[in-house]
Amino acid sequence: MQTLLIFGFSVKGKRDSIVFKVKKVKLEILGLSPSQSQQGSFALVLGEELGARRLPIIIGVFEAQAIAVQMEAIAPNRPMTHDLFKSFAAALKFTVKEIVISDLREGIFFAQIICGDDITNVEIDARPSDAIAIGLRFDAPIYVAEKILDEAGIVSTPAEPDVLGEEVVSEPHLKGSFLDQIRGLSTEKLQSMLEEALQNEEYEKAAQLRDELGRRN
Repeated sequence: MQTLLIFGFSVKGKRDSIVFKVKKVKLEILGLSPSQSQQGSFALVLGEELGARRLPIIIGVFEAQAIAVQMEAIAPNRPMTHDLFKSFAAALKFTVKEIVISDLREGIFFAQIICGDDITNVEIDARPSDAIAIGLRFDAPIYVAEKILDEAGIVSTPAEPDVLGEEVVSEPHLKGSFLDQIRGLSTEKLQSMLEEALQNEEYEKAAQLRDELGRRN
């Protein structure tokens, strides 16, 4: 856990910076799935690196695609908007150093992209979805202010059903024997197993089941 975070704010059209001592927690991406509460949106689930708390954020389809493409190491035929940001940064010899989910107001999350060179740091305001999509392209760590995780985080234990029903999009690492077992099952059985895996928070198994269902569609 780190305790130094730089926030930027605007005063009469001028952007200034002020340093606050704020605890921030490192996050990792746990899941990305269609939102059950908002049609046409996705639920991005971030997890506390050394803890059990999760931070669900509802994001748009385009941003979800930009995150998934990078996580799956898929090279699009043409650069996406977030790839263009990386190209601009490289041309200016800037890099993204970290992503910080910095505020939560009226149910809306706000983030900052901390970027710069060896001398200067700049804080750029952004939506968390865009910030994370960009940060992934720089292998930048993702953080959240501790107070936000306390307020909006969800503690999930193996004994409890998964409230969000998210599925992991990162590359699974299960043994090949499980794949051999499910390939001969019906689509209805796979769907049932997927729902059960999500309820039990068996995310790697859920990813395998999801991929097999996707191959059949």
